[in-house]
Amino acid sequence: MALADAQIGGRIVQATGPVNITIKASNSVRLGDIVGYSSGWVRALATVGGVIQGLLVAGEDGDAGETIVAYQAALVDGRYTGGTVGARAYVAEGTDAGKITETAPTTQNDANTVIGTCLAADTYYLHPGIVPARSLAP
Repeated sequence: MALADAQIGGRIVQATGPVNITIKASNSVRLGDIVGYSSGWVRALATVGGVIQGLLVAGEDGDAGETIVAYQAALVDGRYTGGTVGARAYVAEGTDAGKITETAPTTQNDANTVIGTCLAADTYYLHPGIVPARSLAP
């Protein structure tokens, strides 16, 4: 399912993992974006040939060259609309770098790691860099 992602707004309700993880963004990121490392911290992407594995959740907006806070896992509220409660979240493909989707990438060699779970139509628990002890998804 394609989510409506405002790319603005939203908030981190709760975050877990080490406190004060700071990264220097290599391209612009927005709060709630999934970021990974590829010659710098950039928005993650699941597309084969350009896969950037999601490792952290951006905790704030930042432009290229700016230092931002990021989290191993975060509860993101108000950023998305149209989510399906209980659905798994994946890093998006194509031109949707940094965004999430409920549709598992199916192209061979795309990154299809579950990175979160929908808790409400506009709320996701995202954990791109860690595997929870027990999945929240059905």
